[in-house]
Amino acid sequence: MRKRLLGMAVAMVALAGAAHAEDKKVTIGVSIPAADHGWTSGVVFHAERVAKLLMQEHPGLNVIVKTSPDAATQANAVQDLETQGIDALVILPSDPDPLVNAIKEVKGNGKFVALVDRAPSVNDDTVRDLYVAGNNPALGEVAGKYIAEKTPEAEVVIIRGLPIPIDQQRQDGFDKGIAGSKVKVLDRQFGNWNRDDAFKVMQDYLTKYPKIDVVWCQDDDMAVGVLQAIEQAKRTDIKYVVAGAGSKDMIKKVMDGDKMIPVDVLYPPSMVATAMELTAANFYDQVPVRGTYILDATLVTKDNAKDFYFPDSPF
Repeated sequence: MRKRLLGMAVAMVALAGAAHAEDKKVTIGVSIPAADHGWTSGVVFHAERVAKLLMQEHPGLNVIVKTSPDAATQANAVQDLETQGIDALVILPSDPDPLVNAIKEVKGNGKFVALVDRAPSVNDDTVRDLYVAGNNPALGEVAGKYIAEKTPEAEVVIIRGLPIPIDQQRQDGFDKGIAGSKVKVLDRQFGNWNRDDAFKVMQDYLTKYPKIDVVWCQDDDMAVGVLQAIEQAKRTDIKYVVAGAGSKDMIKKVMDGDKMIPVDVLYPPSMVATAMELTAANFYDQVPVRGTYILDATLVTKDNAKDFYFPDSPF
């Protein structure tokens, strides 16, 4: 009897300890760009969705999500979060270098900092504890390899993003993916990750080139403009378009077997949620999460598309 009572007492103490851990007061500030285009709309959606889930899971946790339209406004938002007594900051910078000082100030005050996607020129433990990002070189390489394998002698036009480092990483990855194949690149122009700009670039390509086999356009938003231009021109020579990010519309096309969008390459806006989950785990699960987490650039096919489909997402 005595042993049984002792066992019950130990169990009650363990349960009380677990409950106390869950009740621990922690505030996480999340600073992200405003939903000014498709991908950032997805970022906002997943940040708000997972903030609710985390607060349900941990009764003592408060997650504050702030959106900002530009770097200057975001710097002010970070300062405002700090005045609210945050224990951690999860930040996806609109433009990383102008925000370095604001981020360093938070970290210098002993707060846990998780940096997402857009890294400043110096991306080390002086700036953050945790770095979560997509794999930009792989996004291009996965697309290039798919085209080289599916259409080994394709004549391809490319619509790039913006003339910034991550665009070059994607382009270098694509060139690596098609290396050694007979894939021929006809042209490369910037579409600024914008569907209207991509529409205009694609119109130009359709005028200049009487035969195009494949379009690689890096980004699902741009793919919308590309498909519209192809449809308006009534061109039937183009076999398919490869884009990337994982928007619900493109994932649905893959699921439905749309011949123009047979695959997509993930660069998920939900990566902000990954950073939030890991940050919460740092406080509540007492597991090591510091370091760099690079997410796979998964090739989304008809077989696995349902795993990446979020019908309620705006992107």
